[in-house]
Amino acid sequence: MSAAAILQSGRPDDTLVKGEYPLTRKDLAEIAGMIYSDAGIALNETKASLVYSRLSKRLRQIGLNSFRDYCDLVGSAAGADERREMLSFLTTNFTRFFRENHHFDHLRTVVLPDLLTRARAGGRVRIWSAGCSDGQEPYSIALTLLAMAPNVATMDIKILATDIDPKIIAQAKAGIYDGQSIETVDAAMRSKWFTQTPEKRWQVGDQVKQLISFKELNLMAQWPFRGPFDVIFCRNVVIYFDEPTQAKIWVRYADLLPVGGHLYIGHSERLSGEGKDRFENTAITTYRHKGRI
Repeated sequence: MSAAAILQSGRPDDTLVKGEYPLTRKDLAEIAGMIYSDAGIALNETKASLVYSRLSKRLRQIGLNSFRDYCDLVGSAAGADERREMLSFLTTNFTRFFRENHHFDHLRTVVLPDLLTRARAGGRVRIWSAGCSDGQEPYSIALTLLAMAPNVATMDIKILATDIDPKIIAQAKAGIYDGQSIETVDAAMRSKWFTQTPEKRWQVGDQVKQLISFKELNLMAQWPFRGPFDVIFCRNVVIYFDEPTQAKIWVRYADLLPVGGHLYIGHSERLSGEGKDRFENTAITTYRHKGRI
């Protein structure tokens, strides 16, 4: 549902969420319009409670009295920094190490053997984690590589990890996690590639970090690279986009993958549009690029 559709579905002054800061249909429509314009994320009335719960805390922090005041702020030139803060608050960053582990099994057994053979012969290998959140996905990729080839740092293999939120990218670069976060990391792997901090948290080792370049990137903007990438992970990201935006993203990924390159997506996501015709499904939410139609 677009911002205009939100307004058309009822009176602008209708209150969608009551509370300390009532959220009206007009407020939600303006916030939805900005988020869609900035990040391609589609919000509708079903997300009103989520928007309220996340942004009401922010209103309290910065001393505003209403969502109307907040909309005026983030819609102004003077509120550009706060508009970026709004995006951070509304972006979902749930992840974990080796999430949807069958993808990593497929990567290890089907994809990486040939890529490592190429790299050992002096070839180039590139992997992209798009929408990397706090880094657990790209670190899982790096750990998979290290388990197969401990000397991987001597090869031309690099992982690009991107996310729209600069705050979450900073967390990813730091690579520090609590014990619950790394429960899905094998004990031997944890012992070899992590160190424990005085605060009893877990720090990713430098040998893992050096394989990854973390960058801030808006998937809706121009991408400052041409590829090709041999593997793209984009899981549980495009689910937040509307169908036309999803279709464009799949085509853009296909353009960056060589024939035979692999794309991993989330369990709730489906390929669509022209991009769907350029991939073949080879395993659960796992696709191989078959070239242009």
